[in-house]
Amino acid sequence: MSKSIQAIRGMHDLLPDETGHWQHLEYIIRDVLRSYGYREIRPPIVEKTELFKRTIGEVTDIVEKEMYTFEDRNGDSLSLRPEGTAGGVRAGVEHGLLYNQIQRFWYMGPMFRHERPQKGRYRQFHQLGVEAFGMPGPDVDAELILMTQRLWRRLGITGLKLQINSLGSAEARHRYRDELVRYMDAHSGALDEDSRRRLQSNPLRILDSKIPMMQPIIQSAPKLVDYLDEESIQHFAELLNLLDVAGISYEVNPCLVRGLDYYGRTVFEWVTDKLGAQGTVCAGGRYDGLVEQLGGKATPAVGFALGIERLLALLAEDTLLPSADRPDCYMVLVGEGVAANGLVLAERLRDAVSDLNLVVDCSGGGFKAQLKKADKSGARLALILGEDEIQAKTIGIKYLRENRDQETLTHDVLAQRLKTMVAASTH
Repeated sequence: MSKSIQAIRGMHDLLPDETGHWQHLEYIIRDVLRSYGYREIRPPIVEKTELFKRTIGEVTDIVEKEMYTFEDRNGDSLSLRPEGTAGGVRAGVEHGLLYNQIQRFWYMGPMFRHERPQKGRYRQFHQLGVEAFGMPGPDVDAELILMTQRLWRRLGITGLKLQINSLGSAEARHRYRDELVRYMDAHSGALDEDSRRRLQSNPLRILDSKIPMMQPIIQSAPKLVDYLDEESIQHFAELLNLLDVAGISYEVNPCLVRGLDYYGRTVFEWVTDKLGAQGTVCAGGRYDGLVEQLGGKATPAVGFALGIERLLALLAEDTLLPSADRPDCYMVLVGEGVAANGLVLAERLRDAVSDLNLVVDCSGGGFKAQLKKADKSGARLALILGEDEIQAKTIGIKYLRENRDQETLTHDVLAQRLKTMVAASTH
C-alpha cells in the first residue's frame, strides 16, 4: 500500500469542529467593519512578483527568504501573496478607485510565507486587512485604532496593549538611518548575524530585534523621534491627543518599526503576553507614498492587518470561543420505503422553521445504530419516523439531552415545537 499524502508543513486543514470558531470570528469582524462604513474587496491570491519587490522592498526578509515564487508557463514570475496591502493598492490604482477619492476597504483571506512553523506562525496564515485612502489627517488613524478596540470588546478580549510610534517622513528616516548606521557600525562586534546583514539593507529593522543580547545596544541607540520633521511631530501629537480624548491607553514605543518598507509616520501594534514570542495580534500604520510608488497619483493611506490564527489562539486562551455547532434534531428512519417520506418531511420542516439545523440519517442502518448516531451528533432531539408514523401522519420525539418521556406529535405540532426551541436557543 502506498504511503498516504499529508498536508504541507505549516499549512493546516480546518476541520468541522474548528470552522465554527472561524465563522463566529468572521461574523463579528464583518459586523464591526460594516458599522464604520468599510466595504470588502477581494484581490487575487497570486500577483506578479514585481508588485511585492516594489512595495515590501527587495532586501526585506519577506522578499529575500519567505515568498513562494514561481514562473508560470509564459515565463512570468508570480508569487503567492505574503501580505494584502500591495494587492489592495494595486487593485485600487488599476480600477481608478483612489485618486481624489475617499475609500474604506477591507479584505480577509490566506497569505503565504515560507517561515519556520511555530505557535501562531504558519506558512499559510490568514489575515484581515483594513485600508483607508484619501484622508491625510490623524483622525482616520485614530478611527482605525478605535475600530480595533471595539473589535476586542465585541470578542470579549482583555489585556491587549497598544504600542505606537511615528516613523516621520522619508527624508527624516533617511537622516536617522545614516546616524543609526554609524552607531551600529561602532558596535558591529556585538551585533547578531541578522542585524549585521540588515545594517546596510534595512537598519531600522534592527530596532525590532527580540534577541536579549541586542537589547542594551538597541536601548542606547539614537532615537528616531529626535529626527522627525515638524509636520510629522504635529501629526503624531494630534493623534495622541485624539486617543487621550477617546480614553484609549497606549505606550509610545520609540523602537517600534514595521517590517515593510512602505510605512511612514504612524505605526502601531496591539500586543499580548499570552501567545509567547508571537505577541503581536494586530499591526498597522500609514503608507502615504505607496499608491504613487505603484503608478497612481499621490494618495494618503493608512491601514492595519490582523492575524486570524493568532486572534483565535487568544480567544481559546481566554475560553471565549463558542461551543461547536450541533444539530437541533436528528431524523431516524425505520423500515423499508421510509427514506422518501423522511426527506420530504425534513424539507417541509426546514421551510417552516427558520435556522433549523436538521440532520437526516441516510446510512440505512438499524434503529439502535441510528439512535447512537443521533446521540453522538449532539442533537437535542431524535425524530423517529417509521411506517406506522407515516400512516398516522405523526412522528416520534425522543429527548436526547433531557429526562423526558418520548412523545408522538403531528407534523404541525412538531413544527411549532421546533420554532419555539430554535427561537429560544438563538436569543
